[in-house]
Amino acid sequence: MSNHPAKLLKSKLLWQSLFTALFSSSLLLPNFVTQPAQAQVKQDCLLSTTATQTKEKLRLLALKGDRDAQNKYQQLLRQHAQELQTCRSRNWPKIQAVWLRLYPCDIQPGSIDQIMDRIVNRGYNQIYVEAFYDGQVLLPAGDNPTAWPSVVRTPGAENVDLLSVAIQKGRERGLKVYAWMFTTNFGYTYAQRPDREAAIARNGKGQTSLYVVDNGSQVFIDPYNMQAKRDYFQMVQQVLRRRPDGLLFDYVRYPRQAGTDSIATKVSDLWVFTPAIQEALFRRALNSKGLDLIRRFLKKGYITVADIDQVDKLYPQEGEPMWQGRIPPPQQKALLPAANRQPTLQVELWQLMVAHAMQGILDFVALASYPSQQLGIPSGVVFFPDGNQTVGQGYDSRLQPWDRFPSNLEWHAMAYATCSDVSCIATQVQQVLNVAKPGTQVIPALAGAWGQSTSNRPSLESQMQALRKFAPQLAGVSHFAYSWQYPENDSDRKFCRIR
Repeated sequence: MSNHPAKLLKSKLLWQSLFTALFSSSLLLPNFVTQPAQAQVKQDCLLSTTATQTKEKLRLLALKGDRDAQNKYQQLLRQHAQELQTCRSRNWPKIQAVWLRLYPCDIQPGSIDQIMDRIVNRGYNQIYVEAFYDGQVLLPAGDNPTAWPSVVRTPGAENVDLLSVAIQKGRERGLKVYAWMFTTNFGYTYAQRPDREAAIARNGKGQTSLYVVDNGSQVFIDPYNMQAKRDYFQMVQQVLRRRPDGLLFDYVRYPRQAGTDSIATKVSDLWVFTPAIQEALFRRALNSKGLDLIRRFLKKGYITVADIDQVDKLYPQEGEPMWQGRIPPPQQKALLPAANRQPTLQVELWQLMVAHAMQGILDFVALASYPSQQLGIPSGVVFFPDGNQTVGQGYDSRLQPWDRFPSNLEWHAMAYATCSDVSCIATQVQQVLNVAKPGTQVIPALAGAWGQSTSNRPSLESQMQALRKFAPQLAGVSHFAYSWQYPENDSDRKFCRIR
């Protein structure tokens, strides 16, 4: 990747050269306020009930315009921020994060304050705020030059910048605030744009992800499509204008399919049937024989002995069919008969198709993370540890090449396995640690709630205990999600009427 000065990012010339570099590559009050930190925080960094109740009373009074309460509330926020920082520095995990989705209702006064207070009370010191999801972006409607509508479309609230507010409110409480974004899943609204039709990924059955994902809301794009790249790059730049403490890229993959379709075993299962991804595939050919066989294999899903014979006759001046990544057999005086070569060529062509699809994901991550790296802001990738598995000659339909994600990105492995206990969760984390290069920041994500089993998942206490044996190797742990910790508050905010 070319290393361009950050100050030139806005220039058209750099835009063009950046894409050339990225995508031409090979494969209460006073008494409480003055108490020492040790009296307020437990080993798990929970604030005491007294502390949380005091803070909430002050928040409500301040919301009603009580200036004295407002001053005391701000003082308490600063104290709790210091207590949290001290506690997390002394206890495992050093980073304990929670995932949060905001709603239009959160523009109401006091809503984000209450959410952030609860997060601090629970001992979290990082928060991942969803900035792009379900085809919507958390930017103000009055300042949203992206290809997607704003989350908040309430009349009169065009200038409300929820992402900036969340970052500010989080930092006031000592929280680091990351912007969490869907990546190759652009959402249903993107698919409704006639001018973006060519950017939507298609498989060999003529389907888009709208037809293979149950909820009908996920729309995955062709990661080689230039328009999709530009749209996403612009959105990332707008998010970075709010200066979050980091970026997290989720849905860095192709669609997850169900049943027998969950394993891709033939070319028609792959999302390689849009113009841009095919043009890039054809450029991987290193001679005419290679290109011809690639085209035949893509069209039919296989090649025959007759195909190889025909290609040999069409290009007699060439030796073995060649494409990027192919290591030909040892040179012989003459080519082996087509019948001898057909099985190997067919397997290698299948592997080329899969590798090409995966490389598109890797290149898209490189593009997405480039602006934040230029600004010195951390980026991370969110993935399933089983998203890259093979089954015989087949591959998990998500084609998520997480084992090839760069080590300068944080690795947020979603350890969501379910079994009778926590052993399968620990196994997934161990699997990721075995692959990660030294120095990679590994921060597993756990799904669940404190103090109870939820959706066949053990309590977070049980899951955290299972990960303690990996403590020296883990940079932190995150919990999905705030809505699981406070389900009533989440539903109230999701369906409220804005006054």
